[in-house]
Amino acid sequence: MNRRTLLATVAATGLAAVVAGCAPMASQPDIVDVAVSNDQFSTLVAAVTAAGLVDTLKGDGPFTVFAPTNAAFDALPAGTVETLLQPENRDQLVAVLTYHVVPGAVTSDQLIGQRMDVDTVQGSSVHINATGSGVHVNNARVTQADIMASNGVIHRIDTVLLPR
Repeated sequence: MNRRTLLATVAATGLAAVVAGCAPMASQPDIVDVAVSNDQFSTLVAAVTAAGLVDTLKGDGPFTVFAPTNAAFDALPAGTVETLLQPENRDQLVAVLTYHVVPGAVTSDQLIGQRMDVDTVQGSSVHINATGSGVHVNNARVTQADIMASNGVIHRIDTVLLPR
């Protein structure tokens, strides 16, 4: 390899490294993107969309979302989800969904060993009990904790929380 080819190769390699270093890194997905990418949350995603809360949950946050699975929504009385998704019931749907959201990013390690009432975005509080085995929010059990997003954290729960 002659000197000119070697220098051109080194220069090209260096330029590629500089460009790669300047390229924006793929950012961590936000709460909505995480939920959309998980098939277990498809009913929740449909509800968030119907309620017009997508932009809010894509916002800066941070938020903690106690996210019910599709199975949790399926366990509600027959017709409940369909009724909530109707446009005329949007306010009720917003109340149910925002009852699952707490301001700030709260991870499971911050909850362990504690029992507390926490205000939700909806305005009422939920009772968190992390003193026994696992973490419970009202009557729901956290089945997967600390699903991290760019604007908060999601905790998967097995029951839909209904405001009191």
